[in-house]
Parts: sequence; C-alpha cells; structure tokens
Amino acid sequence: MASILDEYEDSLYRSASVQQSRASVGIPHSGYVNARLEKETPIFNKQRIDFAPPEKINSLVVSSNQLCMSLGKDTLLRIDLGKPDEPNQVELGRKDEAKVYKMFLDHTGSHLLIALNTSECLYLNRSVQKVRTLSRWKGHLIESVGWNKFLGSETNTGPILVGTAQGQIYEAEISVSEGSLFSTNPDQYFRQVYTLEEESGPAPVCCLEIERGIEGKFFIIATTRKRLFQFVGKVPEGAEQQGFSSIFAMHADHLPSFREFPANLGFSEIAFYTPKLRSNPRSFAWMMGNGVLYGTLDYSRPDSILSDERVWVYASDIDITVNKPISIVLTQFHFLLLLPDRVKAVCTLNGQVVFQDLFLEKFGLLTRMIKDPTVQQIWIHTEKVVFRYHVQRESRDVWKMYMNMNKFDLAKEYCKDRPECLDIVLAKEAEHCFQNKRYLDSAKCYALTQNYFEEIALKFIEAKQEEALMEFLIKKLSNLKPSEKTQTTLLTTWLTELYLNWLGILEGDPSQRNLYLDTREKFRTFLSSPKNKDCLFNNRASIYELLASHGDTEHMVYFAVIMQDYERVVAHHCQHDEYDEALNVLSRHRDEKLFYKFSPVLIQHIPKKVVDAWISMGSRLDARNLIPALVNYSQSASTQQINEAIRYMEFCVYQLEETQQAIHNYLLSLYALCRPDSLLSYLEQAGTNPNRIHYDLKYALRLCAEHGHHHACVHIYKVMELYEEAVDLALQVDVDLAKSCADLPEDDEELRKKLWLKIARHVVQEEKDVKKAMACLSSCALLKIEDVLPFFPDFVTIDHFKEAICNSLEDYNKHIEELKREMEEATQSAKRIREDIQEMRNKYGSVEPQEKCAACDFPLLNRPFYLFLCGHMFHYDCLLQAVFPNLPAYKQAKLEDLQKKLAATSQPSKSHHRPKDADTVSLGKGQQSREQIKADIDDIVAAECVYCGELMIRSIDKPFIDPQKYEEEMQSWL
Repeated sequence: MASILDEYEDSLYRSASVQQSRASVGIPHSGYVNARLEKETPIFNKQRIDFAPPEKINSLVVSSNQLCMSLGKDTLLRIDLGKPDEPNQVELGRKDEAKVYKMFLDHTGSHLLIALNTSECLYLNRSVQKVRTLSRWKGHLIESVGWNKFLGSETNTGPILVGTAQGQIYEAEISVSEGSLFSTNPDQYFRQVYTLEEESGPAPVCCLEIERGIEGKFFIIATTRKRLFQFVGKVPEGAEQQGFSSIFAMHADHLPSFREFPANLGFSEIAFYTPKLRSNPRSFAWMMGNGVLYGTLDYSRPDSILSDERVWVYASDIDITVNKPISIVLTQFHFLLLLPDRVKAVCTLNGQVVFQDLFLEKFGLLTRMIKDPTVQQIWIHTEKVVFRYHVQRESRDVWKMYMNMNKFDLAKEYCKDRPECLDIVLAKEAEHCFQNKRYLDSAKCYALTQNYFEEIALKFIEAKQEEALMEFLIKKLSNLKPSEKTQTTLLTTWLTELYLNWLGILEGDPSQRNLYLDTREKFRTFLSSPKNKDCLFNNRASIYELLASHGDTEHMVYFAVIMQDYERVVAHHCQHDEYDEALNVLSRHRDEKLFYKFSPVLIQHIPKKVVDAWISMGSRLDARNLIPALVNYSQSASTQQINEAIRYMEFCVYQLEETQQAIHNYLLSLYALCRPDSLLSYLEQAGTNPNRIHYDLKYALRLCAEHGHHHACVHIYKVMELYEEAVDLALQVDVDLAKSCADLPEDDEELRKKLWLKIARHVVQEEKDVKKAMACLSSCALLKIEDVLPFFPDFVTIDHFKEAICNSLEDYNKHIEELKREMEEATQSAKRIREDIQEMRNKYGSVEPQEKCAACDFPLLNRPFYLFLCGHMFHYDCLLQAVFPNLPAYKQAKLEDLQKKLAATSQPSKSHHRPKDADTVSLGKGQQSREQIKADIDDIVAAECVYCGELMIRSIDKPFIDPQKYEEEMQSWL
C-alpha cells in the first residue's frame, strides 16, 4: 500500500509543485486564485437622491415603488419611482395648526393613511387627488396600522387593524366607490377589539402585523414599548371579510402570550423580511429598550410563530438616553439600526456589526428609515435630504459565517457558484468530521477538496481507517478527468488491493457475513463500473496478478467475464473439471476461436452436449477446424461415442451442405469404420458425376478396400469409369452387380462386349453354369454364340446351346436378306437421279424484252444476266457486286483468281503464223478451260438468289450504312 502511495505522490509531483509555487506568491493552499481584480462594492451601497425639498420633510413612506412624502405643514408629494420625473403634489387643505404625525402606506401602494397630531386621520387613494377625512377615526392618535395583505385591493383595504397611542386596537375597513368617488364616507366601520396594557396600564400600540399560517390560522403580532404580544386563532372559512374580532375575543378573559423586556425606549419597532416570490415573512427583528430581539417565523407552531429567538444587546456606543436608535429594517442576513447620525448593520447569523455608515452634520439629524418590501430598497431621510441604500449580493460572505457555525450544508449552498470558497468549506467540514470520528463523511468531503492527496491518505492510514480510505479513493477516482490516466491507474490498482484485503478479513469472520456480502457487492460494482472499464482493461494483467495473489478465484472469474476474457473463464472451469459451466460460457458468448481451442478437452468428457453446442452454432463454426478434436476423440472412444462425431459430420453435410473435401473424407472414414450400411448409402447419394462429388475418390477407394467394403469399391470404380476393374471386383461379389457395371459404357460397344465376355467367361469357367452363360447371351445383344463357345470345355454337348446356334444362324439369314433389299433400293435411287439430271438439262425459262435487273433496274437484255427459279433476274456484274462483299475471305480470293484466269483466256494469240492443226488443238483446249472457269464462277456467284437465299438471312443484323463510312455519309446529308 505504501509503495502505491509513493507512486501516486510521484505522479502528482508536478501538480504539487505548481501549488507550492502558488502558495509562495500568496495563492491559497487549495489552488484557487483568490484575487480581486477590482475593488468589491459594499453590500449596502448608499446613494443620495437628487432632490431638494422646498420645505422640510416631516414623514416619508415607500411601498410597491410608490413614495409618499409629507413636506412642511400642508403639502403631500407622491412619486411613482418607475416615473420619477412625474411627481404628483396634493394639498391637505388644512387651515389649522395640525401637523402630520405619521403616515402609513399599504403593501400595494394604493392606500395612504395620514395621522395628524390633532388626533385626526386623513385618507388618500392613489387614483385620486383629494384627501378625505376619516370621521370615525377622530379623537384617536394613530400609532400603527396592520394592513390586510390577503383581502386588500386597490379600492378596498379589507379588514385592517389600527393601534392608538392610548393602547386600543381597532378594526376598520376603508373602501373607495369606483362609480362615484367619495360619494360616501370611505371608512366603512371603526370598532375597538382589544386594549394592550403594560404593568402600569394601557400602553401605545407601536406596531401591528397580520400573518396567515397553515389551515386557516391567523397570527397577529402587536408591540408596545416593552412587550410583544401574539394573538393566534382561526377565522372560519369564508368569514375572513368579517374581520378579526373572533381572534381577540378568545383573549378577552386572559392575556395573550407575550415577551417583555425591562428597558424602555419610549417606543418600539418591529421589522420583517419576506423573500421574493413568497407572501409570508420568514424572519423578524424587534427593536426595544434592551436591544434587538430577532429570529425566524415558524408558522407550524401552535401558539407562537417566533422561533430561534436571540437578543442583540446594544453596543457600548449606543446610549438609549442620548443617542437611542430610531428605526430598524430587516434584510435576509442583516438588520439595520438607524441612529441620529449613523446607520449600523448587524449580521443576524453571528451578531457582529459588519457595516457602519456615518452621516455628515450638514445633512441634519436622521429622522426615519423605511424599506420597500417589494423591491428591497432602504430609504433614509432627514428634514432636508433623502438617501437610498441598494442591497447588493448580501449573501457573499454568508458561507463563511455558516462554516464557522459548523452549518456546512448552508455554507455550501451559499458558495456553490464560488469554487474557491466551496473548497474551503469542504476542507473545514472534512476536518470537523474527522475530529468527531465520522471518518466516512470526512473521506467524502476530503475527496472533493484540492488538498494534497498524500496528506489525506496518510491521515486515514495513521488512523487505521481503511474503509474511510477506500471511500476517499473511490470519490477521488470518480472526480479524475479522463486525461489523468496515470492517477486513474494507480487509484484503481490501490482500490483493488484494499478491497481484496478487506474481503479477506471479513470472509474469515462469520459474524461479519452481512458486511462481507455488502463489501463484495461494492467491489463488483467497482469492477463493473463503465467509468473504470478502460483503465481496468488496459491494466487487466496487474489486476489478475492481484486476484491471484489473494487466491480469489471467484472474483478472478467475475473480472474475466467483465473484461470479456472468456478464454480465461473457460480455462478456469476446465481446470476445475467444471465442463458444463465451461460449455455454458462458450454457448453464451458464441466465440468461434474459443470453440476451436477448448473443444478437444470438452468433447472427451461431455461429447453429446458439445456436439449439440456445435450444431447450435451452425455455419459460424468451420467444421474443418473441429476435425482434429474429433479425430483425437474417435481414436480413444467407443463406437457409441463415435456416433456423436458422425452426428455432427452428417449435420455439416446434409444440413449445412458443406462441400469441403476434408469434411466429406472424414465422414466417409467414420462410415467405413463403424457404419458400412450408411457408407454405401452416402456414396450412392453423392451421385456418379465426378465433378459434383465432394470426397476424394482415390482416398475413398483405398479406405473401402482396406476395410473390405467391396460394394462400395465397385461403386467408386463405376464413378471413376474404371469399368473393367468394377466388373472384375463385382464378379467376386455378385454376378448381377457385374452385369449392371457391364452395361454402363453405352457409347463404347467394344468395351461393353469385352465386359460381357468377362462375365461370360466367369460364369462358364468359374461357376460352370451353362444355362447362366446362355442367359448372358440374351442379356447382351453384342455377344454371339461363337464368342462364347471358346470358353466351354470340350466335353460339353451341343444340346446345351443348340437353340442358341439356330438363333444365330437365323439372325445371319435375316441380315443377308436385309442387305439384298438395301442394294435394290440403291439401284432404283440411282436410276431416278439420272432421269432428274436429264430432265434438268432440258429445262428453260423465258425473259420478256421489257424485263429489268432486280438490282440496278436497267433493262435486263442489254448485258449478260442470270435467271433464278424464284423469278429474280440480275445482270452478271450487278449480282457479282451484291454477292462479293458477303462471301468468306477464301471464296473472295478464289473468285478473284478465276476472274483473272477468265480474262487471260479472252486475249487473242500474239502469233499469227501457227500451224493450223496446232492452232485448232490449242483453241480446243482453251475453249474447254474457259467453259470450266465460267462454270466455277457461276457456282460461286449464282449458287443462290441473293434476295431469297441464306445470304439475305445472314445479312439481317448488318447495318444499312457501313460503320467505317458512317461519318462520311452523315456529313453528306448536312
């Protein structure tokens, strides 16, 4: 194991060197560059609004991007922040000395309540310009409003709660009539539902909040200067419009649950944080005399939704008598306190002040801080200036806080897009798990970090946590890239070694049986993993050596199957006499080469199953490659076992229709050895055409002769057309067989007669059977009695073949008579021929003067011509011109020669003084020669009509235009 670790260290040397070089220049150990290219913007980014109010700002509220600002004594400024260049100014229309005490804007930005210090309340809807007085509210100094977020709309508030400075809680509803605005009073009703008290009596209702939980349960939070009350109850389904009186009625006789703190600011304020796309707040922060109570909201709790409560005590620089906090807002991870001259941001995760912003004296004292819950913007104002804070990437450092709190899942959630931070969290979590002896969890985390591999591995080895080390290596292996082949190979080999060690330990402990089976399954999953397949295949020799060194034959076979190394699997089964299993592997994977290699062994033990497997493979196996296995097997096996070899050879010959000579020869040898009856049947089925026979005739003849199969030998002689040998051998077996052989050479009567004479001699001389010899005469018409007589001995009397001699004489007489008749017929035929010749000499045809040549269409009688029996007439030169191109070359040459000779005989003699007798003789010879030449020319030219004879038939496929003259002819037509 140590050596493998050393090798892995070497393989990682380069990457480690790179990391060390990074560390030397200030790069973290994890290997990630943690440099900022530019100054990071703060979480709370302040922006001064470019606005110079004409009068001092009394109050400011914001909701749903709608801002309302009270200026001076009688002016109200409304701004849609989506259209900041179009402010809307409304006059309150008050003539008395009343001043704006507080303003309240609902969550939709539609309903604005303006509380005056004269215990009056005004109402302004976003869609109108006129402010209305709420007459029913007169006489009450409004401190807080709990808006109905579930039933409120732009024209109707739904049932809302109103808290007064005298401690009363009223339920009210404001509605604007769309048809005739303010034709009726907007306040529908205003009734008291509860009074909040402290130990000294009724106390101002500083804040009100209405929230709905699960199953129709409502939670109402109300605060005084020192107490935080919770009213919990259900409103019947469909009765939400009737208000919250029933919830307060449940607490008429007893106080609701509350939290109380001793110190007193003179007021308190509660803030809530609502995530985007959610309707209910998730956390709260209550600013009171002792500090800030903050936590989360759990709507599943029965009596109180406040959960995970913590108190942040005011720091030493906050004196509630001198510079007490004014307002509080809550974000996802911070609450912000507004002091007269600064803003403090405190992290709700660890209670640390993470941000402090000091305002210049020239802006005046800070008056109020409020957050728009819909766009998460924070607004602060003095009497002269308005500021806005943008919250940017508030969660950027949250992961670090969660990590320090050992809340690693949350830490990873907030740095999943920042790998350098995620690596730090994982390393911290891994170390934490290791210290708490959760080694498997530690290994999983370590495998995901960039920490040095060798350090982590040695850490688990020193702790003797082999299982955790395996888990670490498995995770590390799964994270390697395909290009990291060396590391993959080392990890794979090391894991195999660890698995085998662990399995060896567990296998010897019966009490760990279940763990052994589970580990074995993991090991097999590791071996069969597709991701590890290439690495295991390339290093299979090393894996085999490891498996062999541990003596784990079971997993060696399993691994071989995964690697498709079926040769090793089959060899293993054969070595352990598991021949059926070996054959099953061969049959399942159907590898021809493995069949050829292991068939000699398997057929010695399970011949029938092996042959069945061969047959199932069909034509995929080459039977020639299996013959050696069958030969070795058949030499040492019994007849019954040889039948299996015959069965496979018959399958190849008759089913697969194999034509290989070796296969047919081997089948023939098996037949000759064990099945003589099948041998003759096979030979006869193969036929007698040597070109269509697939076995070796000479080999078959020798084989049959060695085993004394004479019938088979006779058949082979017949196929080889060695009829004399066939008859000689057949006479040793059966005369009838010899007779069938003697009739085979049908085209050679001399040979047939010779063969029959052999049979006759055998019958006469060997069997001495005269009657059978006479039967031979009747079986072959070629044999005569005189051919057979020399074979008979002298003592044989004529009585035995008297009839045969008489028949022979009669045949001779019939033959003589036949010859006479043929001579007479020949004489008559010659006589008729002479008469026809004489008749032809006297035959003639008539030609009319107007007849024309069939070729040139000129008058026929102008030149020498030919007249045919068909009626066609041609000039001599026209017929010669038509016939000559179609004559064979030798006839063309002969015709030209005859024409030259004819021209030579037509020239007059150069001598004018020859003797008369000599000249007469010479003329006579010349005249005879000339007539002969003309006759020879006529035989060639006028043998048949050029239009009616074979010449016209042979020229039917010839083109009308000579191909060699086609171009010339085509050009002439252009």
